[in-house]
Amino acid sequence: MLVQVSKDPIGAKGARLTGHISIPGRYVVYSPGGHLSGISRKLPDSERHRLKKILDSVVSEESSVIVRTAAEGASEAELTADVERLKAQWDVIQKKMKQNTAPHQLYAEPDLTLRIIRDTFTEDFKHLFVAGNGGDNDIYQPIKDYLEHVAPHLAPRLSQWDSSQGDPFAKFRIDEQISKALERKVFLPSGGSLVIDRTEAMTVIDVNTGKFTGSGGNLEETVTRNNLEAAEEIVRQLRLRDLGGIIVVDFIDMVLPSNRELLLRRLVECLGRDRTRHQVSEVTSLGLVQMTRKRIGTGLAEAFTDVCEHCGGRGYIRHDEPIDSQAPADGGERRGGKPSASNNRNNRRSKAKPKTEEASAAPKANQVQPSEEAKQAAARLAAAASRQHAEQPASPEPEAGADTGTTDSAPDADGVGDSEAAESSSKSPRGEILAGEKPAGELEAGAHPTADSEDSNHQQTV
Repeated sequence: MLVQVSKDPIGAKGARLTGHISIPGRYVVYSPGGHLSGISRKLPDSERHRLKKILDSVVSEESSVIVRTAAEGASEAELTADVERLKAQWDVIQKKMKQNTAPHQLYAEPDLTLRIIRDTFTEDFKHLFVAGNGGDNDIYQPIKDYLEHVAPHLAPRLSQWDSSQGDPFAKFRIDEQISKALERKVFLPSGGSLVIDRTEAMTVIDVNTGKFTGSGGNLEETVTRNNLEAAEEIVRQLRLRDLGGIIVVDFIDMVLPSNRELLLRRLVECLGRDRTRHQVSEVTSLGLVQMTRKRIGTGLAEAFTDVCEHCGGRGYIRHDEPIDSQAPADGGERRGGKPSASNNRNNRRSKAKPKTEEASAAPKANQVQPSEEAKQAAARLAAAASRQHAEQPASPEPEAGADTGTTDSAPDADGVGDSEAAESSSKSPRGEILAGEKPAGELEAGAHPTADSEDSNHQQTV
């Protein structure tokens, strides 16, 4: 039985095998049994018709090919040479199958470096720098031979890196980009940010505006611009981190349906440059975009990270008892721990209270105490005010038969003399002025008199 590994093992999932053999080339993928056929959808219709017409005369009836995106603009001679080379490889595989017994490896993909050049190095790149190791197994010469054989028009763009210039990864800041790609938070140029979390079932991406406030003064416009910028960066992060499976993106809510459609078109447009198969659904009412992306191989996080031996990949360390650094809900202190921030604030307030009371008591002690003569003068003024109040003309009498609703009448002013009034007011506690207090008869600005300010004798204290 002849089988081919179509998908490498990932995590707990094993390798996927298939009986439909396919041999990938630079411009086409050759299928000897004729099970696979098609043309890349990323190519325009006119180019698709041209390539189909050329390959119909090159490929036999019992076999088929899948035309790759890299075939755009390729000449008939280049396509024919690619197909013939793949046919020769298939003949070698059939001879090895007859000469060997199972299990045996008959064919394997070329080195990773050659695969990258075969799949990604196109006319879009200006230069290809290869550092190598300078030894007998230097990779520069195999790459040069491969380009001269497969894509001779791209061979002049190949250059060997001069070791005197230092590390090319440091020169072009590739190490910095890898380090940023492993972070949980990604900052956008305008000031917003993305938060990428990977779970067992899916990958969740949250979009935040951050420091981005916009310049138009319109909240809807600011949110839309931030979402469009985030959509471009999300696609870049998907390709850079090689994220696959179910992906849910939480964009910021937009009110206008036209802005949602604009965001979806921008996301699909950016995903058009992604070689991995994907599918995008519409934007929900909550601003969520659900999409799927084929998981091909090991992602960036799996290649550069390992599970933490302390937390087991949870992201936090578990303790048997509540930790001291976290304040409880009641604001109390942990056992044997440092006081919480709320306790510190309460302690500072309690310490500040005696100072406040001392500060308020100091002005009272500095106030001048009234003398006995001042008290007697105040009493005479109170008696005069009471007398003047009693001598005021009475209110007009109500009509006959009308109920006034009151039973008290004004006191007789003739029965009270100046000396008696002074004596009564001096004996009454209402006529005394305590130290540091305002006279009861003086009202502050904006204050209203109350019923307690008038007694049964209609006397006012000053």
